[in-house]
Amino acid sequence: MTGTTAATPAIRTAAQESEVELLIGGMTCASCAARVEKKLNRMDGVSATVNYATEKARIAFPADVQVADLIATVVRTGYTAEEPPAPRPEPTGRDAAGQEPAEDPELTAGRRRLTVSALLALPVVLLSMVPALQFGNWQWLALTLAAPVVVWGGLPFHRAAWTNARHGAATMDTLVSVGTLAAFGWSLWALFLGDAGRSGMRDEFRLTVSRADGASTIYLEVAAGVVALILLGRYLEARSKRRAGAALRALMELGAKDVTVLRDGRELRIPVSQLAVGDRFVVRPGEKIATDGTVAEGTSAVDASMLTGESVPVDVGVGDAVTGATVNAGGRLVVEATRVGADTQLARMAKLVEDAQNGKAEVQRLADRISAVFVPVVMLIAVATFGAWLGVTGDAVAAFTAAVAVLIIACPCALGLATPTALMVGTGRGAQLGILIKGPEVLESTRRVDTVLLDKTGTVTTGRMTLHEVYVADGTDESEVLRLAGAVEHASEHPVARAIALGATERTGRLPEVESFENVPGRGVRGRVEGHEVAVGRLAEYTAQLPPELARAKARAEGDGRTAVVVGWDGVARGVVTVADAVRETSAEAVRALRALGLTPVLLTGDNRAVAEAVARSVGIEQVIAEVLPEEKAEAVRRLQAEGRSVAMVGDGVNDAAALATADLGLAMGTGTDAAIEAGDLTLVRGDLRVAADAIRLSRRTLATIKGNLVWAFGYNVAALPLAAAGLLNPMIAGAAMAFSSVFVVTNSLRLRRFV
Repeated sequence: MTGTTAATPAIRTAAQESEVELLIGGMTCASCAARVEKKLNRMDGVSATVNYATEKARIAFPADVQVADLIATVVRTGYTAEEPPAPRPEPTGRDAAGQEPAEDPELTAGRRRLTVSALLALPVVLLSMVPALQFGNWQWLALTLAAPVVVWGGLPFHRAAWTNARHGAATMDTLVSVGTLAAFGWSLWALFLGDAGRSGMRDEFRLTVSRADGASTIYLEVAAGVVALILLGRYLEARSKRRAGAALRALMELGAKDVTVLRDGRELRIPVSQLAVGDRFVVRPGEKIATDGTVAEGTSAVDASMLTGESVPVDVGVGDAVTGATVNAGGRLVVEATRVGADTQLARMAKLVEDAQNGKAEVQRLADRISAVFVPVVMLIAVATFGAWLGVTGDAVAAFTAAVAVLIIACPCALGLATPTALMVGTGRGAQLGILIKGPEVLESTRRVDTVLLDKTGTVTTGRMTLHEVYVADGTDESEVLRLAGAVEHASEHPVARAIALGATERTGRLPEVESFENVPGRGVRGRVEGHEVAVGRLAEYTAQLPPELARAKARAEGDGRTAVVVGWDGVARGVVTVADAVRETSAEAVRALRALGLTPVLLTGDNRAVAEAVARSVGIEQVIAEVLPEEKAEAVRRLQAEGRSVAMVGDGVNDAAALATADLGLAMGTGTDAAIEAGDLTLVRGDLRVAADAIRLSRRTLATIKGNLVWAFGYNVAALPLAAAGLLNPMIAGAAMAFSSVFVVTNSLRLRRFV
């Protein structure tokens, strides 16, 4: 895959003109999602992806299909569908950590049904398992307690099974409903028509299938216990799924709710949704910046930790860009809005994360295909198990017990949850760390890459010219050279001049005024400062008379790829000042981290080779590709791929977009251009190369979690079904194992929340 394929789900073609996201209700397992997806994809021109974990369908459809047609198809399949509600500007009640409100209706209803069912089922299980507790006619008390558990507690399973049966389908609910009703029905027959209702009847719990008199055997503990256990599993699964999506919800809730805008010289408090591009708004210390903008007045420090993961506040002043949802940690700012609504960085981040969570990796599509046929196959296995046991042993009780165990233990939910829950947690944790994973396809690429190309300017370096060394002639004071050179350069707009002026100000303080300033194109600048005729640049009259030590320093600096300028006054060369694009302080550490991941770093730049090799040496990179034009960067990627390498590219500029898209894995620095960010597979919100290594580590960890989940889900069913068919599992033990297989998968995924 290339950098562009992961940006959106691969379901759109040229003939498809619209895309919609629907909330799907009533799904209880992965086979439900597979049914809905199959029905939608049978519509002409429609391509759909249904995600069980997020309960959403992403659908691309042609102009002759309406959203109402899509919803009707889902409803005819036996489920509900609706478009997501529009976001509301007012607070939702979630806290800053992104947790759900104290009362979630779905969880509350599930907890209530679970609590009642568990309280009623526990005495039934104890009475059935412990003969010492079995008093005269205990079985009738067990029936009284078990009946509401099976009928009311299991109502969601029975209702879903009936709905699916009407549509000619079978899901996990079918297995649970048929299994528990069969156990309850057998018990009713034994109690009312057999010998099980007699006073003094005794029963004991067995882990495996054994011979018994069918007329005196009841399965009330199986019917009630399995319902309670599966309700417990469903409740824990629902709660865990909400925790898995907490990071995305927290991201969506980061933004400010209202803002103080300046209108006609007055401050007016309005909802953020009413802000327009060009509006100026006030941000006081401690307040969130309402939207992306540029500082128009004031200086401050901005805390962006909740958005980028960067712990150190960043100083900002007039002309600096600021991002919505970050916190003003210092003085009063007036900001001019440049992006609002869905165009802001926060909104785009949330959209990227949501798209990734709704996507499906190829391995998940395989799991979905298996889930779609799994339930009918299990029902056939249960019938075959009953027939085989009855034919071999002639014991209807043993045959029934084994068949019920097969029905109950087989649950495809773990298969359906394996990938999306890990994706939800992994992408959410990435968003907290300033890492945006655009889609599940990206994860496979992170595992394969072995070479990483690093753009130099703005990626390994800061992209800004910075003052480095100052060399002075004998008898000349360094601070004086800096003061006079900085004063003259302060009047120039050249990047080198700005670097010298800024560096001189930082090292010596306030600069003196310059008079009679003159710019000599291509050679430097002149001016009168404190009575001296000062010249800075490549002016021949000074360069020709450089003392040997300054000439050597100048040659050495230029050999290292730095720009060297001569400073002189009153007709005498006094010093040499060097400037260069500063290497980021964290770049060397980032290169070491990339090597630790088994990647070979390569510096890729359009700069001259001397500059490139100097930067490469300073950060520990051995291989350099220099002096390439923007269009040649993509060709450099293809050459490495032709050598059999799997290539990742890290860049931030428009000139990197083609290479990012061509690479097997594109990592775009979020501080760069929109073109680069759109072309990348991973976006690094923070301008720190170390995050590139973190992004690859997180992606690999997420992929490993997905594979671990799938191994467990497949392995569980492969091992459990034969055991149940062989009569080695009591149906209630089978129910417990089935319920907790899904919980295990979700809990395993939640471990990604602790990734650092």
